Amino acid sequence: MTTQANDDWWRDAVVYQIYPRSFADADGDGTGDLQGVRGKLPYLRELGVDAIWLSPFFTSPLADGGYDVADYRDVDPRFGTLSDFDDMMKDAHALGIRIIVDLVPNHSSDQHAWFQQALAAAPGSAERERYMFREGQGEHGELPPNDWESIFGGRAWTRVPDGQWYLHLFAPEQPDLNWENPEVRAEFRDVLRFWLDRGVDGFRIDVAHGMIKEAGLPSVGRSSDDGGRQVEMLGSERLPYFDQDGVHDIYREWRPILDAYPGGRMAVAEAWVESPERLARYIGRDELHQAFNFDFMMADFDPASFRAIIDKSLAEAALVGAPTTWVLSNHDKFRHVTRYGDGELGLRRARAATLLMLALPGSAYLYNGEELGLNEVLDLPDELREDPSFLRTGESRDGCRVPLPWGGTADEGFRFNPDGLGTPWLPQPAKWEALTAQAQESDPDSTLNFYRAALRLRKELPALGGGTLTWLDAPEGVLAFSRDPGTVVVVNITDHPLDLADLNLTGDVLLTSGPLHPDGHLPPDTTVWLTA
Repeated sequence: MTTQANDDWWRDAVVYQIYPRSFADADGDGTGDLQGVRGKLPYLRELGVDAIWLSPFFTSPLADGGYDVADYRDVDPRFGTLSDFDDMMKDAHALGIRIIVDLVPNHSSDQHAWFQQALAAAPGSAERERYMFREGQGEHGELPPNDWESIFGGRAWTRVPDGQWYLHLFAPEQPDLNWENPEVRAEFRDVLRFWLDRGVDGFRIDVAHGMIKEAGLPSVGRSSDDGGRQVEMLGSERLPYFDQDGVHDIYREWRPILDAYPGGRMAVAEAWVESPERLARYIGRDELHQAFNFDFMMADFDPASFRAIIDKSLAEAALVGAPTTWVLSNHDKFRHVTRYGDGELGLRRARAATLLMLALPGSAYLYNGEELGLNEVLDLPDELREDPSFLRTGESRDGCRVPLPWGGTADEGFRFNPDGLGTPWLPQPAKWEALTAQAQESDPDSTLNFYRAALRLRKELPALGGGTLTWLDAPEGVLAFSRDPGTVVVVNITDHPLDLADLNLTGDVLLTSGPLHPDGHLPPDTTVWLTA
């Protein structure tokens, strides 16, 4: 099996996000790596995904989990080599799995050669012009240039010994690049070509809304109410460092590069913006192919919340003629099992929400381990947490980045390394023994086999993936819609079983997120796919 020449593959693809450090460890050092990914490709093919998105594996000090890149054209030795990447991608393509890599253009690592050169150079030098260096305020420049605050908490400026300040919208180890500088733009055009030449199928653009800052870098003039942070989720107004009009010039430079390569090379934006109209500007024939839809991930487990966000998302997609994306978990947010209540309740709701998501028009993004029903690990020792926002705000993303359990017991690191070698870089909870891929393999009712069945049917049913959605009349607490031709989806979010005959639905059951009652009624917090 090989990847097919379908330039529009991304429009209804199921993409599986891999956090490489936490996916699978081939060499026994406790850190996941590219050879670990390579070894699990048959598992991913059997799962049924169309593509994998790899969070950053580039050379990095890992001050922010790899989103601080020191070399955009090489693999960090902890993850392997460029040859390992090429071998992994060759095997993936042979199995029909495409490869999307994470591009981090808003900022580099402070260990990047350019930033080290900037620190060694004088104010006003060409080296400093690659970044956002500015003079401070106050009598002696002792105050930062403006009142901007880091997404990770604290001010967004750090002073260097000669008195200038540099901007970092995230951690101090992540200095913002100056995208008004032609040298920066040329560098990233070349980085795109470097990975496209190697054969990658697409890019996920980190902080796609952040590269251009408002002219003059004006102060915001206020702080947020959550401990002094100006939040990334913009709400009703634009901040002077996000979603500036000039960012679209960058993507208009990138699109011809992507289009010049065969096979439907694509890019998806991580863009937090204030309105559907602003988001629509990132997508189109002359810019990016898709933008992440985070609203669905942030929805309450509530029919009104789900329906409002589905309607809004489909309307946004219609504005640009591109399908929306759906996601329930990723490397930055609590796993949805925990968000929906944790334990048996959370898992039941998570499976119901997954079956709802996979029936919606567009593409779906899965996060590694969600197919095992993993929960957020909330009780990690503080001294082991590595998220840079933890020390500043007390908020941590480490709990969704705990290494995956493949088999065996906690004493074996759940075979994070297949030979049981090494200690995983974050501890796994002992209760995951029942959730390992090995433990779930032979259980037809396991979450793993539920995902496999859902993804297989999604490929087989002509109604799912692309197309449109038509809402059906349903009682309060129930969502029901049809996907033509021939599929109906019902989600019961009430506290009582639902008789499907009451909805005049008599089709055959294709798949449920949990077992039906003996009388055939749909239990609470359960989704079913039916023939129309």
